[in-house]
Formats: sequence, structure tokens, C-alpha cells
Amino acid sequence: MNRIAGKPRDDSLIEVQCGGEDNNGCQLESFAEEVPGNGHNGVDKQQQSKDSVFFRDGVRRIDFVLSYYMDEKDKDADKKQERRKVYEAKLQECGLELETEDKSESEDGRTCYVKIHAPWEVLATYAEILKIKVPFKVNDIPDHRDMPLSWLCTPFRLPTHVMHPEPDFFTSPFDKSKVDFFLIDNKDTFFPPSTRNRIVYYILSRCAYQNTASQQNDKKGIKRLLNNGTYTAAFPLHDCRYWTQSRDPNCENERYSLYRYWAQFFRFYKEQPLDRIRNYYGEKIGIYFAWLGFYTEMLFYAALVGLFCFIYAVTTYDQSVWSKEICSENIGGQIVMCPLCDKKCGYWKLNSTCNSTWQSHLFDNVGTVFFAVFMAIWVTLFLELWKRRQARLEYEWDLVDFEEEQQQLQLRPEYEIKCQKRRLNRITQEMEPYLPLTSQCVRGCLSGVTVLFWIALIIASIIGVIAYRLAVYAAFASAMRDSPTNKIQLVGSVITPQLATSVTASCINFVIIMILNFFYERVAIWITDLEIPKTHLEYENRLTVKMFLFQFVNYYSSCFYVAFFKGKFVGYPGDYAYMFNNKWSGLRNEECDPGGCLIELTTQLVIVMTGKQAWGNIQEALVPWMKNWWVSRSARNHPESLYSRWEQDHDLQNFSQLGLFYEYLEMVIQFGFITLFVASFPLAPLLALLNNILEVRVDAWKLTTQFRRPIAAKAHSIGAWEEILHMIAVFSVVTNAFIVAFTSDMIPRLVYLYAYHPGNEPTMQGYINNSLSIFNISQIPMDNQPEAGENPGWFNSSDITTCRYRDYRYPPGHEKEYSHTMQFWHIIAAKLAFIIIMEHVAFLVKFFVAWLIPDVPSDVKARVRRERYLIQEYLQKYELEKLKVQLSVNNGACTCDAPHPTACTPVDPRL
Repeated sequence: MNRIAGKPRDDSLIEVQCGGEDNNGCQLESFAEEVPGNGHNGVDKQQQSKDSVFFRDGVRRIDFVLSYYMDEKDKDADKKQERRKVYEAKLQECGLELETEDKSESEDGRTCYVKIHAPWEVLATYAEILKIKVPFKVNDIPDHRDMPLSWLCTPFRLPTHVMHPEPDFFTSPFDKSKVDFFLIDNKDTFFPPSTRNRIVYYILSRCAYQNTASQQNDKKGIKRLLNNGTYTAAFPLHDCRYWTQSRDPNCENERYSLYRYWAQFFRFYKEQPLDRIRNYYGEKIGIYFAWLGFYTEMLFYAALVGLFCFIYAVTTYDQSVWSKEICSENIGGQIVMCPLCDKKCGYWKLNSTCNSTWQSHLFDNVGTVFFAVFMAIWVTLFLELWKRRQARLEYEWDLVDFEEEQQQLQLRPEYEIKCQKRRLNRITQEMEPYLPLTSQCVRGCLSGVTVLFWIALIIASIIGVIAYRLAVYAAFASAMRDSPTNKIQLVGSVITPQLATSVTASCINFVIIMILNFFYERVAIWITDLEIPKTHLEYENRLTVKMFLFQFVNYYSSCFYVAFFKGKFVGYPGDYAYMFNNKWSGLRNEECDPGGCLIELTTQLVIVMTGKQAWGNIQEALVPWMKNWWVSRSARNHPESLYSRWEQDHDLQNFSQLGLFYEYLEMVIQFGFITLFVASFPLAPLLALLNNILEVRVDAWKLTTQFRRPIAAKAHSIGAWEEILHMIAVFSVVTNAFIVAFTSDMIPRLVYLYAYHPGNEPTMQGYINNSLSIFNISQIPMDNQPEAGENPGWFNSSDITTCRYRDYRYPPGHEKEYSHTMQFWHIIAAKLAFIIIMEHVAFLVKFFVAWLIPDVPSDVKARVRRERYLIQEYLQKYELEKLKVQLSVNNGACTCDAPHPTACTPVDPRL
């Protein structure tokens, strides 16, 4: 529990008594004194500091601000004014204190601001309702977490006063009747600003803006008032400008500290001040940055191993016998390959793919298998160690047992408004709103059908991209045969029809992904609202499942196609397979790049992954900055005007309740890229690490400088994202096993090395010739033959009678002509055996590591038990002291006529 110092003031002048269902009805008992400074009272605005976060009296803190425009041309102006009048009166009935800034005093001359202050009685009442934990004793358990060689981490550490601005306390849920039980030095600063704005928003979300005579139950809540334009914004204030400290001695300057130690890029190598983030923005945002920081730290180890695997591939290229055979003029230069497409593709020599073979070797080698197994262990360590880190944060941030509170107390106002029916809660014995089962089923079915429709739309778009790949390959092959790019040194040999097709298709697919994502985000929010979830947690979990399911198909489907379908169903020269099994479509199923499908999967992965990350960073940083620059341009042109704290924050961008959701979604999609397909690209964790180092500071910068202060919210974990990460972790073992087995050439090489090599000693010599089947050119149908002029100059049909293709089939003239050889079935059996062995080994290691590492550290368990014990002990002592005081008061007030001992007469304990 962190307490923030501020200027003390007199005790509250109002008392709040909350009654009615769900504690939503509030009555005000006013004292005789008038609230000082309410209204203008002739106070000169110019005397206030630009960074003032207090009312005009300089005493009462501004906990929340509402803004609205006074536009006489608005036809609904009178209705909006009436709503505001009723709503603000209801807020005052609930005990909140208001102060209005007229439009004439605002910087733009048309915006009015309503400043809200929550006095002690209101804060104490709702702190008890929300069961907010507050300190009652300083933590007396010593911290023995010093790690060996911790001095190595000194350059990455922040000063202690930055990392831990307040001492650690034992805490207990607040009880208004036991105020003296808690460590209250100053009532004004006992509840930090994040807790204060959370309480005020709780009231704003449930306060009606209609007269009590009306029977419409849905006319309540600040969200509806924002949606219908009655108010334009509702937000808590930043405590100062981010680039300089406030001149007000009562200002905490937390925003400045966060910007100085956290939100600047040159601090990228420093740890994050998580306690300060939690104190300022709330536990929900704090948990996100804790998870993002931990994920980035763990990526360092994965990136290091991936880089070593890549360096190993570069250094072992000269040991690749099959690559040398392909590039050899005597072997690869003598092998004539069959055309890769109908009519527009000619015959070609195998050594023309020398460069793509070298590229493929960088990612298709023994290190690929090792790295795939390593990542299966890494992802388990990451998830298990995060559980421990999360358990420690739950305790340190008073989030233990918070889930039950969330379910019972944090009902969404929309649920309370739209659910008209009531029923008795068997536990609380109170009437509560509920949604009938029939309505739940109808809404759920409609939601499911909508999600399936959009997934079908993604699949249709992927089929369209596949059709593009099939149709354009022949065009590229024909156009690039005599292209000037072929004569360019170094680059010319790399630009091939396969590469051009793969890159352009990947770019088109990325554009389609972003377009579909833009529209589906709005559809997902709409159908989730339609379901009317009961709690905020349930709402976020449902939206999370919908969005991730869509994004999973949207981002990964093209990679799955390249990894598991492309080149697997092409047939052979005499009997090619076509798209939709229709030869007349002219779309012959595409074959893999001569270097293998793994290099194409790498290309697809790099384009989609890096493109998404680059676009995300531009969208997150540049767009808010440009919007804020445009909105605040008039203030920059009039520096002599007073640009108050609430006006500065009003001109910033709004951080929506789903803002954090999109941050998680971005990182989880990235997590899928580096785990599901990491066998094809060992450098993926390195790219993710570099992106995340930037991501942490970009998110911190935009949150601190470009957005209004978010409403503080509690969260004890990363929610449904944790289960999604576990699902991806399990699925990644399967996908990587299949990539190594069916997408790479690792298994065919091993089968040749140990079962089909020539001579007595295992060798890879002759592998290329063994892996290519023979076809009689005269048996190729006319529809598949190259057109005149498409064949290269060296091709002579009278001298060259056969061509080769990638497969394991019997040669022409054999009794089983063009059917699969026994080696083909041996390779299939070896691939299936490898998948089974790799999966079982990986899962066995995963489960063993998960069992070995406890979810909760032992010292955290001890602290939790110690805190629960102290709560019971201290409460018992507290009640006994109160009882003694009460008995002494009663005994002192008792008068007895008779001298004889009575029940009121103190008795000597010695008798």
C-alpha cells in the first residue's frame, strides 16, 4: 500500500449514507457549514498554477473531470443541459463535491469543465463496499532474495527510491467502523489518487441522469452520457506535466518521475519501476508491463540460442554435401528438371537453384531440430516462471483473493441496466439482475454464427491468395526469363519467379490481414456487447476469445498453408494435380521452391511478423502524437493564456478500456509467431526481442505523454491470455514437429544416410540424385508441355529425353512405373516416428519442468500466512481494547445507592 503525501485539510463536511439495492442509492446529510470555494467566488483563475490538481480553494483535490461543449446550434442542447443538471445533482446527493469552470475561462472558449472531489466519507464508504485493502502494520518479514552475482545486474538497476518509493505493509480490507485500526496519518492522502479515481468512476458509472419519477432503468451511467454527447470526456487528471516538475509543493510529480526513469528510450536497458507504475496507473496496467518486461527478459535467452543456431548454419555450409552437389557443374549442372508450370515454364538445370539452396541451408539443418526442442522447454520455463512472478506481484500489490471480489462486486453497469428481471441470490439473499437462459442461448448462437462467418471470410481470402500464387507464377516465369534483372550482379540470381511470387503473395496477404482485422475488431466488440456479460472480467474474457480466434486464423493461416499444404499435393509430370481438382481451371497446384518449402515459410513469416510489428509501432506512437499535435496547436499559438491541468489532459488522447486489450493481443500474436513456426526461422526470437525492447518504451512513452490518465483498475493476473499462452505452447510442440518432419528435408536426408547410402560407410554423396525421380519427356501431355520459345537455348529435345522432379517414384520402363517406391514409404514412416518421439520427449520435459517449479514461491506463501495470522491477531486485540474501553466507560458512569458490591461495582481481583 503506497500513501502519497499532500496538503492536509479539514474533515469532510458531508456524510454519505448509501442504501438501496447494490448500494447504488445515496443520500446526503449536509452540515451547516458551506463548502468553501464551491463555484467561482471571485477567485482569479490566473493565480492558479498551470499544474494545479486542486479546487479553487487549493485544498480539495480534483479526483475526476467531466467536460462538455456549449454549442447553441445543437438542437439537443436543452436536453443535454437537463441531463447534466439532473446527473450532477445526483452526484452531489451521493456525497461528491463539484466545481464548474465556465467556457469563458477555457482555452478554446467553448468547453466547460466539471471538477469532482470525493471527500473522506465517500472514499471510506466505497472503500468498504469495494473491499479495498489498506495498511495496518509495517511488514516485519525480512527479505532474503539476494541473488549470487547480483552485482552483475547493477548497471540495469534503478535507484531504490525509484523502484520502492514506499515501505511494504501488511494490509486488510478497509472497515469504516475500525478507522483507528489502520495506519492513517492523514485522511487526505491515505487513499492514493489511483484508488480515489477508481472509487469516483464507480459512482459515476451507476448514478442516474433522470428524475426518480421516471421508470426507465437504463438512464444511468457516465458511459451513456458520453455516448449520447451529453459529456465529451470523463477522465482523472495527471498530477503534473511530464517534462518538468510542478511548482506546487503538494504535487507528487509521479508522472515526471515515470517519464524520467521509464518512458525514455535511452532507458531501454533499465528495469521498470513497477511499483510506481502500479501506484499511478493501477494494478491492471502494472500487471501488463510486468508481464511484458518478463517476456522480454526471457526472449533474450531464446534469441541468444537462436543466434547461435544461425551462426552454426553459416559456418557449416561447406560441410553440406547435398548443397555442393546442387551447385556443382558436373552434378547439378547435368540434371535437367521438369517444368514447374504449364506452357509458360521451360526445362531448367538444377544448379540454377544454388543460391536458394544456400539460403535454405541457413534454416534447414541439424540446429533446427535442436532449436525446436529448446523452444518447447523455453516456453514451459517462461510460463511457469511467470506464474511465480505473478504470485509475488499478487501478494505485494494486495491482489490475493481478488478474483472473488471481482466476480461479486464489479458488475458491469450495462448488465445492471439491460437485465430488467431480478431473482434472489441464494448466497447473499438479495435480489440481483439476471439474464434468462433463453436470451443467453439466442445471443450466444448469434455471436457464434458471426464469428464463424468471419473465419470463413478469412479462409476465402486465403484461397484467393493461393489462386493468385498459382496464376501469377507462370506470368513471372515467362516475364523474368529474359528480364534485365537476371544480369544484375549478386541480386540477379536471387530474384527468381518463386521468390517474386512468394514475396508479392505475402505482401497481398498482409494487406488483407490488416483490412479484415480493422473491420472484425468492431464486429467483435458489437457481438460481445450483444451477449451482455455480467462482469468486467467476463466481458474481457469473451472478447479475448473472439478476437484471438479470429486473429489466429487471420495471421497464421497463410503460414500453415505454406508449411503443411504447399508442395504436398502436386502429383507428377504425367498426372499433375489442380486447384479444386479441376484441370480446366488452369491453376496447377504449386510446387515448393527448388530450395524447399522451408525457405518460403521463412519468407512468409518474416514479412507478416515484421510487417505487423512495424505497423503496430507506427500506429501506437505516430498516430497519437499527430492527433495531439493537431488538437493543441491553438494552445501553442497563445502562450499567454492559462493552459490549465484539466485542459492539457482534455487535449490528450483517450485511453479506452480496451486499450490494454490490444496491447496484449499484439504480444500474444507475436508469441505465436516465435513458437508455432520457430523451427523455420531461429532468428524470430531475436526480432521479437528487438521489437519488445522498443515496445516497452513506446508503450510507456505514449501512456505517459500522449494519453489521458487511465482510470485505475484492479487485475490479479493477465486473465484469459494466460490460458491462451498455454494453448499456444502445447500446440507449438505439434506444429514444430510437423515442420521438421514434413516441411524440411531433415528426415529424407537421415533415411538416406542410414539406409540408402552407397557403399559400406554412411555418406550423403549421391543424395541429390537419389531424391529426384525420372520422367520420360515424350509422355508429358501436350497441355503441360512448354510453348515454343519458352525452353532455354541449351535444351535439345533430340538429345534430352528425360527430366527429373522431386519425388520418390519408379522410373519409366519399370513394372511399377511412376508409382511410389519403398523408400517413399520408409520416409513417411520415419517422419511419423519422429513426430511421435519429438512430441513425447517435449511433452515429458514440459510436464516435468512444470511439476518441478512451484507456482507460488515459498517466501510468498509464508508472507500470506503471516498476514492472515496478523489480521486475526490484531483484530482480536483491537476488539478486546474497544471492549475494555467500553466497560471502563460504563463502569465509570454507573452510580450505586447501596455500599454493597453490585454488578456495576469494580471488584478487587485479589478477592
